[in-house]
Amino acid sequence: MDTFNVNAYTPMETTEICSRVGTKKANMRVDKIFISSVIAGCYLAFSSSVCLVINTSPWYQENAPGLIRMIAAIVFPLSLVMIVLTGTDLCTGSFMYTTLAAVHRRISVWKMLMHWALTFFGNLAGSLFIVGIIIGYGGVLDDKLYREEAIRFADKKAYTPMWHQIFLRAIGANWLVCVACWLAFQARDVASKIAGIWWPVFAFVALGLDHVVANMYFIPMAIFLGSPTITVSYYIWKSMIPALLGNILGGGLFVAVVHWYLDLSGVAEPIRIDGQLFKTDEKAHHSESSSVGV
Repeated sequence: MDTFNVNAYTPMETTEICSRVGTKKANMRVDKIFISSVIAGCYLAFSSSVCLVINTSPWYQENAPGLIRMIAAIVFPLSLVMIVLTGTDLCTGSFMYTTLAAVHRRISVWKMLMHWALTFFGNLAGSLFIVGIIIGYGGVLDDKLYREEAIRFADKKAYTPMWHQIFLRAIGANWLVCVACWLAFQARDVASKIAGIWWPVFAFVALGLDHVVANMYFIPMAIFLGSPTITVSYYIWKSMIPALLGNILGGGLFVAVVHWYLDLSGVAEPIRIDGQLFKTDEKAHHSESSSVGV
């Protein structure tokens, strides 16, 4: 009798792959990390722009807000698909990848923190480029309805909720985003990677949770368009800081540390991926074999 075969890596193998990814990313050259994160910030800003355009539907916002949010949520994951498949760097993904590599003792805490900082500021630079140049001076949202929606949307993200609410929503947002990244590396083919990415990201957008890099587009866009309630300093204190801290906790603790504990802690033998050991494990394995032979 034939058995059902799922062409995917096991949870243990997937966590090992994510640890290897975190190690590789943390050891990239500084200039490459920064440019990679600028591009990732641009990709996320593009899909955020699309969401604003979709949300500019006054009748639906009044009568069927869940429906219009669902449509935006279906579209938004295109950004994370572009980011994961091109290998560019989102700081929120780094909170999972490099934390996992650090608790796995493959990189230092300093390298982890440096990668977080470089990707954060690179993502911010990419987002602001899209805000100011492509969308802003490009006049994409010059129509009155688009401008009003951009300002209203930013108010709902930064002005209306309380600080602790943004923090808690941010935990959930990056928990789901990092699960999406984890599922992408569990898949072996591109179509499965896209499916794995799509639905957790759909969930975080449909729930209206807070992603620090997405907000690097939404809120500066509203400021650019003349928001009467949000200033730069207000944005940093009320939105950026709680969203950043929540995203670190969501990706670093609830995905990286949890999966390290479940899948990698207490495992005596190095884990092979498609028959290959990680380079440091391979060296240790050869050294151990040599000492046994002696």
